Amino acid sequence: MPGRHARLVNAPAGVDRSWWQSAVRTSILASRWLRRRARVALRTWRHSLRLRISATTVAVGTLALVLLAVVLADQVRDGLFDQRRDQVLADAASRAEQAQQQFDSTTVSSVQDVQQLGDDMVRTLQQSSLDAAGVLLLPSPDPSTSVVIQAPATNNALRAVITDELRDQVRAEQFQQWQSVALPNGSGTVPGIVVGAPVTMPVAGEHELYIVYSLASEQAQLDLLQRVLAVGAASLVVLLLVMAWYLTRQVLDPVQQAARTAERLADGHLTERMEVRGRDELATLSKSFNEMATSLQDQIEKLAELSRMQQRFVSDVSHELRTPLTTVRMAAEVLYEARESFPPSQSRSAELLQNQLDRFENLLVDLLEISRFDAGAAVLDVEALDLRIVLDRVVALTEPLAAERGSAIRIHAPDGPVTAEADARRVERVLRNLLVNAVEHGESQDIDILVGEHETAVAIAVRDHGIGMTPVQAEHVFDRFWRADPARARTLGGTGLGLAIALEDARLHGGSLDAWGSPGEGATFRLTLPRRAGLEIGESPLQLRPERAEVSLEQPLDPAGPAAVPQWEQEEEL
Repeated sequence: MPGRHARLVNAPAGVDRSWWQSAVRTSILASRWLRRRARVALRTWRHSLRLRISATTVAVGTLALVLLAVVLADQVRDGLFDQRRDQVLADAASRAEQAQQQFDSTTVSSVQDVQQLGDDMVRTLQQSSLDAAGVLLLPSPDPSTSVVIQAPATNNALRAVITDELRDQVRAEQFQQWQSVALPNGSGTVPGIVVGAPVTMPVAGEHELYIVYSLASEQAQLDLLQRVLAVGAASLVVLLLVMAWYLTRQVLDPVQQAARTAERLADGHLTERMEVRGRDELATLSKSFNEMATSLQDQIEKLAELSRMQQRFVSDVSHELRTPLTTVRMAAEVLYEARESFPPSQSRSAELLQNQLDRFENLLVDLLEISRFDAGAAVLDVEALDLRIVLDRVVALTEPLAAERGSAIRIHAPDGPVTAEADARRVERVLRNLLVNAVEHGESQDIDILVGEHETAVAIAVRDHGIGMTPVQAEHVFDRFWRADPARARTLGGTGLGLAIALEDARLHGGSLDAWGSPGEGATFRLTLPRRAGLEIGESPLQLRPERAEVSLEQPLDPAGPAAVPQWEQEEEL
């Protein structure tokens, strides 16, 4: 850990190193915790359709409610403001007219009288105006007389909200003007409207009358509306969540039940069925699913019965043919032993009869073996084996046939034992089938046998350099009674079941049998087995397909590669 984050531990100059290291560790742990939570959330999101539907419904509903609340609040705010503004303007116009009439009807002779008149007027207007926060009577910047009085006001603190822009408009238009302002209060500000109008005072001349109205009550109404909308929206969101969860449960529960039932059916529990509730579409789905399961059960049981009948038929036929076959073989052996005394044509017939009886007997044996695989009755007799010993035994038996066909067998194997837990009889049968197949199709070319191993698996590959096969043929080469060329005769007496049985033997071990071929370049069959029964083999120790068309077997493969075989130079010509 220290080495991994060394570049982050170095503290900047002037910063305590221990504090810096603690902060770095905390940030690293926090980032890891966040990444883990994000992965968990993402995994939950991907695996839960109910969560996605509920979240999407809530998100869309919340967005719609927010937009509706914003639009509604704006409309209400504009309506309240327009209504209050019209009231304020009408009231201000009435008060300005009242003030001007009072000024016109009053006779004063001194500055003190004018001052008293102005003070009385603003107090009167303050009391009579609708929710007026203050009334101010300001002298015009361009007075027409030399008489100056102190500007009357009911609240001098409001003088700051009267802007120069508004005063300029009042003087320029000589008519009532208004402006929205923010009025100070104890905890902040509240919205308000300032209405100004020109008036003429006796003796003092032109003045400007400003009435400040507070919109605190309208703001309180708007705040209440917003709180109601917020509570209502939150309640609707919760209701949407509950409804979405309930509806998705109503829909998805039968789907989940169908998935569980399908899994049980796939595991072989053919009597498993869904519970049918109600008469709606989901009930129809459950009923249709059950009908399908019943139909599948009937078909599977019929197929299983047909398979059992077929297996019994093959087994019974094979057994029943053994008695007449034994009788025919005894007669054929008598004829074969006496063939020297027969004319040439009859002597050849005796030899052919003997060979075909051998092939027929092998076919019966293979049919019985295939029937055991089909019935699931094949069992392993596992023991610890050295595959090199099994391979040597198979090669020794096949060497005369290979020599007769003009092929040399070369083994490329490690020096030490190549051990695995396997059934010796079945492994030997697989190798014999592969080697005989290579001899038959090797076109008198050399045959190479590669042995490889790693921690979990061992492998043996048989490589010939004969006619080869196409990728399509390689897919069918393990089919029963399959031939790449139907017109080509089996020259070595094969039954057409050897590779199919070899594949079943490999699978019975928990291993694999793979084939590769290329026309004119040969073919490779690779048997891969686990070292111990039940162990996962992973990747095969040997490569199936050669890296080049013609592999030079005089040089070993890369020891680090998956297809490496130790010391190929140690060949053994057989």
